[in-house]
Amino acid sequence: MAKTRAIRGATLNRDSIRFNLPEREEDGDWRDEREAVDGEAPPLRTTVTVEKPKTILTRNNSPDIAFDRSVNPYRGCEHGCIYCFARPSHAYHDLSPGLDFETRLFAKPDAPVLLRAELAKRGYACRPVAFGTNTDPYQPIEGKWRITRGCIEVLAECNHPITITTKSDRVTRDIDLLAPMAAKGLAAVMLSITSLDPRIAMTVEPRAPSPAKRLAAVRTLTQAGIPVFVSMAPVIPAITDHEIEHILEKAAEAGARGAFFLPVRLPHEVAPLFRAWLDTHFPDRAGKVMATIQSIRGGRDNDPDFHSRMRGQGPWAELLRKRFHIAAKRYGLDGERLRLRTDLFRPPAGPQGELF
Repeated sequence: MAKTRAIRGATLNRDSIRFNLPEREEDGDWRDEREAVDGEAPPLRTTVTVEKPKTILTRNNSPDIAFDRSVNPYRGCEHGCIYCFARPSHAYHDLSPGLDFETRLFAKPDAPVLLRAELAKRGYACRPVAFGTNTDPYQPIEGKWRITRGCIEVLAECNHPITITTKSDRVTRDIDLLAPMAAKGLAAVMLSITSLDPRIAMTVEPRAPSPAKRLAAVRTLTQAGIPVFVSMAPVIPAITDHEIEHILEKAAEAGARGAFFLPVRLPHEVAPLFRAWLDTHFPDRAGKVMATIQSIRGGRDNDPDFHSRMRGQGPWAELLRKRFHIAAKRYGLDGERLRLRTDLFRPPAGPQGELF
């Protein structure tokens, strides 16, 4: 593995050409760009732009996804996970899915107000709302903006079910809201743990909390009565796949109720970013990693087809499934399925909510 500082995830910052957007010229911190320390460019600054969406609930009808609605308080993610399938969404803003995705973030401070309005609409049908389906709701800027917390407060008031997927132990800061919801069968958390090796984790997910902190969060949430499931998403061949059994063992020890995994996906601009990252950090096995990924994805870098995109195909994918299922059964993580209540929902109080 290359001995470079994993300050950011992507090694490139190329503009997307999928939407034929005009080319940009860099006009940012020119002095920072010129000044260098030990021959390296200084760390990139993170900027946050306020976004004013008209709605906050995103709907989907994908047959291979368990939820039909989600909330994303932020665009972009400072965690910098190189494999993140949300990276291509930055191209819609004329920004690069590379370093721009990690450093030029968007926050939606009106999200709680918009969510309240959505839940108060006549005929709203309650189903669990998922957080963390695109970018992490507990990335570092949540500490200042607290948009995720504001949304949870609205859901708690309405007895509305919620699922949270995150790589961050910051989720434990909202136990005061989540624990009472969980006691009613309204909340569950999915903690993403892809590696227990600090060096690998720092390279793959450079600004996410350490694996030890995530395992501690599993234990803390469990002790508070909040059901926790561990997500090994993604498993990267020849880099993290050897850890499957160890991760499941530690997840069980920490009190997780279940676990699931997904083979790595490389849609759109993620594939060239991932290849460049491999050449920088794992040049000794880059060819092997990509050959194995392509064997899982029908000879391509990515398989966009429903169902197979989540499972993979071929002997390597089947071996992964067998290993995972055997280990999950061994550690008691293969039984419980997530079920949240919807019958307790009451529309929010207010000018609209009081009509129902």
